[in-house]
Amino acid sequence: MKEKSAVSRNEEMLNSPVEAVIPKLAVPTIISMLITSVYNMADTFFVSQLGTSASGAVGIIYSAMALIQAFSFMIGMGAGNNISRLLGQGKEEEAKRYASVAWFTGLALGCAVALLGATQMKNIVMLLGSTETIAPYAMDYAHYIFLAAPFMMCSFIMNNLLRFQGLATYAMVGITTGGILNMVLDPILIFGFGMGTAGAGAATGFSQFVSFCILLFMCNTHKDAIHITPRNYRPTARMYGRILYTGVPSLARQGIASISSVMLNSIAGQYGDAAVAAMSIVSRYTMFINSVIVGFGQGFQPVCAFNFGAGKYDRVKKAFWFCVKVATIALLILCGVSLLLSGHIIELFRRDDAEVIAIGTFALRAQLVTMPLWGYYTMCNMLSQSIGYGVRASVISCARQGLFLIPVLAVLPLMFGLRGLQLSQPVSDILAFFLAFILTRGILKELDGKGTAQ
Repeated sequence: MKEKSAVSRNEEMLNSPVEAVIPKLAVPTIISMLITSVYNMADTFFVSQLGTSASGAVGIIYSAMALIQAFSFMIGMGAGNNISRLLGQGKEEEAKRYASVAWFTGLALGCAVALLGATQMKNIVMLLGSTETIAPYAMDYAHYIFLAAPFMMCSFIMNNLLRFQGLATYAMVGITTGGILNMVLDPILIFGFGMGTAGAGAATGFSQFVSFCILLFMCNTHKDAIHITPRNYRPTARMYGRILYTGVPSLARQGIASISSVMLNSIAGQYGDAAVAAMSIVSRYTMFINSVIVGFGQGFQPVCAFNFGAGKYDRVKKAFWFCVKVATIALLILCGVSLLLSGHIIELFRRDDAEVIAIGTFALRAQLVTMPLWGYYTMCNMLSQSIGYGVRASVISCARQGLFLIPVLAVLPLMFGLRGLQLSQPVSDILAFFLAFILTRGILKELDGKGTAQ
């Protein structure tokens, strides 16, 4: 893999056409996101062959995995945003400290999560919205997920640190290798070794460990990457404050999504295991589509942060609108094709369960109608977080799957039953879009008033 000097990489970030540099950074990130989504869907697909209750177990534990990812992204994106801005300002030594502080903090938190999972497994599974029939499958799956938590957290953190240095290709190698390995191991452990849902968890846990090893190797052996070393672990309260300020939007976005997911599972459980399984399948598929948009947005983030740090505000705005247009067009195409195939998509997972197919097909079609709004919404979130508008970024990031979804989930199912549950996410999407529009319009006006560095 050819290495690029920090000077030439910075020059590309600050002066190459955004229409060229953003796709270049985004492609490896999109691949990483797609592979992650595919192996999540692979878990759902293979486990679904074991029965409806087993299928529901994957959706239950996904909430716990989302929380682990949320804290990892809070640290990784919080540190990464600061690293990008520091590199844009030429402060490389301070950037190195942020990288090591983020990594060792994630390792400590991951160990704490593993210990909590080992001692409170049954309580956690029930708290996540499991039914009594789903719980045994969920516990088998979760055992290995919690065991791998330290490696999972450090992997997500390193992925973000590499991305914000403009080294998304290095991050892609680690994520895709682990994802492909997971897909290969799933059928072997689930069916070949007869491990059932525990096999899916073991495949995920081991794959995360492999990704961890590859990403650590990438960080510490390439000259153009910031190395992770104990000597640079010199945290200060100010440093943690800055990481939290820029990272909390990620925690808000994914953490509150986890809470709403638990709420959704609990409400779906009132309509039986078929409803839990159906909504889990829909969630996995929409996450697959969204991964393309999030991956593209993550290619935008380092360009945004670098140029904001260098005072090139016009370039920040140009990059933002370019990404909004590309993301919206991509979503229109993906959602259009998915609408035509919606029934077959759900059937692929639970071919012999007519109730799961019926519930899932309607829910999927409803979500696909509002998904094109995600392009603008996602880029608003990426913009506000990358340039340090922490409060507004936090509000935008938690709107779609928390600020609006939680009250909508509390109201619509009471009014319309199962149909209300299926419509909750689309209604929340529309409300979140308008909120993001209002908040981001103010940010863009502030950038207009700053001028641009020469």
